[in-house]
Order: sequence, then structure tokens, then C-alpha cells
Amino acid sequence: MTAPEPAATFRTVPSASRDFLSALFRAALGAVTPESRVAAHLPAPPRGRTVVVGAGKAAAAMARIVEDHWSGPLSGLVVTRYGHGVPTSRIEVVEAAHPVPDEAGQDAARRILELAGGLGEDDLLLCLISGGGSALLALPAPGLTLEDKRQVSRALLRSGADIHEFNCVRKHLSAIKGGRLALAAHPARVVTLAISDVTGDRPSAIASGPTVADPTSFADARAVLGKYGIEAPPSVRAHLEAAADETPKLGDPRLARTEIRIIARPQDALEAAAAAATAQGYTPMILGDAIEGESREVAKVLGAIAAQAADRGQPASPPLVLLSGGETTVTVRGKGQGGRNAEFLLALGLALDGRPGISAVACDTDGIDGTTDAAGALLLPDTLERARTLGLDPRAALADNDAYSVFERLGDLVVTGPTRTNVNDFRAIVIDTLDRGTP
Repeated sequence: MTAPEPAATFRTVPSASRDFLSALFRAALGAVTPESRVAAHLPAPPRGRTVVVGAGKAAAAMARIVEDHWSGPLSGLVVTRYGHGVPTSRIEVVEAAHPVPDEAGQDAARRILELAGGLGEDDLLLCLISGGGSALLALPAPGLTLEDKRQVSRALLRSGADIHEFNCVRKHLSAIKGGRLALAAHPARVVTLAISDVTGDRPSAIASGPTVADPTSFADARAVLGKYGIEAPPSVRAHLEAAADETPKLGDPRLARTEIRIIARPQDALEAAAAAATAQGYTPMILGDAIEGESREVAKVLGAIAAQAADRGQPASPPLVLLSGGETTVTVRGKGQGGRNAEFLLALGLALDGRPGISAVACDTDGIDGTTDAAGALLLPDTLERARTLGLDPRAALADNDAYSVFERLGDLVVTGPTRTNVNDFRAIVIDTLDRGTP
């Protein structure tokens, strides 16, 4: 019988600095801004008119880049979230509410549909779409009211439904989403430039796919409400049961002159952060750009992977950066300020329990974590210790969906303001150098 190998001992070096964690996030953002992506994907001007429409948190910034690089006549309207507008000269910018729609979004969506409906065969509808567009293009289907949509949106936001389920319902309560904007523009050519914030980069899911075929149905929308036990208003239930005006499907001839170009994706942000990590001597590992699930459960899984790397050098040896994107969800049970990225980080901190040498950043690339004023936060090895020194109870805060308050008291929130882009969540877990040796 061979003697057992001696136990490994470790010498840690200081954990990743706040500057390094922040630099990874900045690198990710820089790769997916409208300024870096729009101009190269613009189509050639048509023989007729060019009308620009759009919706999303990046829509105004995208519109300004179009104006800066377009050689011919131009007009149009885009709608973006309050605080996300930028100055433009030829394309009107309207600001509206997100994630629960308001009258400003409803009016903008109605005007966008009218602009599309006035085009002919020689004209071009250039559609600028990004995350947030679903709530901002708030035009209820006939027989429904904006308040109907608000009630359903609020219920879905609290239910834990993922973005694909959410958008399935929204498309079937809308007069403009789910390909209906493209139908209005027929027979004009329609080119959509999209910044993807959805897992899998599915065109039909980005801003609920206003210019592309919709693979979902009224039956799917009814199933989502049933799955989460959502009591919709009677008018909504009647509309979904009637299923009188299904969204256009793949192969619909009215969509023959439509094209979508996805100009920025979550993977682009992760690859940029990977390059920044490599430049600082770290090995980057991209775990995936489409990770979904409850924030606190995802944190447990990624925390276990980080611990395995620190202890055993698997799946790779430190110094290592684990990168991931996607959109986690939070089933709201408490009364805290929330934020899915802050919740992820607090759950990760509890899973790691002050383990030395592991730090993390998690932020929403639009600069808004949930409904808070922060993009996300930073987690350091001493986060829990500092929190408890201040009299905070991290576990109780997590149970109350109040991770935001913990990181606010610690001064570890990441506050960017509106970034005017959106490729969903960005997470980086940094495992610093650990040297193995024998006693």
C-alpha cells in the first residue's frame, strides 16, 4: 500500500483589486456600445425614403450614430428609457418607462407603427432594437388597455418567469411586437440592427421581435400565465383565449424583405473581458453567455466551480477569471431593494464564506440592476466580515431580497448611470494565484 500524498498547503496573494474587477466590466462594456458597433452594419441607402424607428435602452445612442454616418435624407422616431436619451437632429427621441410601460411608450409605439405603415416598395425601414424594447413598445392589442398590460407585467416581474416566457406573453398582448411592425411596413424593405440582451441571441426574443417571425403562440402565452399562477384581467384572458390574430410565422411572404443583423452580443462582452484578463496575466475561462436560473442558485454553482479551481486547479489553475453572462432571475419573497446581480453576489459570498483569494463583480450592462440605481456590485473576500462588523446580517438580507442595502453600506456598489447599451448581465469571478507546496 502506497503512502498517502502529503496534504497540500496554499499561500495566497492579495485578492483582485477593485480596480481590476472594475476594469473587466469596463472592457466588456466598451466592446458592445453603439459607438463601436452600429456604423459597420448600416445598409446602403434605398431609392426611396429612409425612416428610422427603434426601441430599447440603446436606441437613442444608436440613432445618433446612424445620423453621423448616413449620407442621404433621414427621418424617424425611437423610444428609449427615461434618462437614456441623447441629442439628435433628424431622428426624434422619446423617453418612456421601463420595465412597466407608461403612456409615453404607448404613444411612441403608435407613432412608430404609423410611420412604418406609410412606406412603399422603394423605401427602407431601418429599425434599431436593443434590450428594454419590449416594455418601451407598449401598444396594446385591440380590446386591451395599457393598464391591462401593466398588471400582467408587474405579475410576471415578481413571478420568476424568464425573459422568453415574459416576451411570449407580451407579444400576444401587443399590436406591434412579434413581427407586427414588419407587417405594417410591407412592402418596404426592413433592416433591423439589434443589440442582443437575450440568451441564445434569438432574434424573436430581442425586444419581443417586432420585425421577425414569432415561433410562439397564444397557447404558449396562456401556458406561461398558468405556470406561474398569474390572475390576468378578464380582458387579457378573453384576448388570449380568442387567439384571433396570431403573430406571423416563419415563411410568411409579408416578411420576405426583412433582415436582422445582430451587431452586439453577450459573447462579445465576455470575449473583450477575457482579453483584458489575459493582458493582466490571468487565464480567462468563459463558462457561457446564456446562464439562467435563480440568482442565488447560480451563485452556489459558480461558487463551487471557483472553489474547485482554487483548491485543485480544476477546471483550470489560478490565476484565473471565470466569466459568464445571461440573465438570472429573482423570485421576490422579501421587501428589499433587490437587484439580481447584487443578489447573485451576496449568495456567492455566503457560499464562499470569506474564502481568501476569490473576488467577483456582477453587473447589468445597461447600468441598472433590477430597479436600483446601481449596475451591480463588487464582492471581496472580506465582504461578509465587513458587513457583520457594521451590524448587518447578510443571510437575513438575502432572505429579504435586500442584497443592495448590504453593498450600499459597504461602499461596494458599482454605479455607472445609463450605459446606453445592453447585452444583459456580466459576471467575473477572479481566483488569484495559489501556490501548492508540501508541509
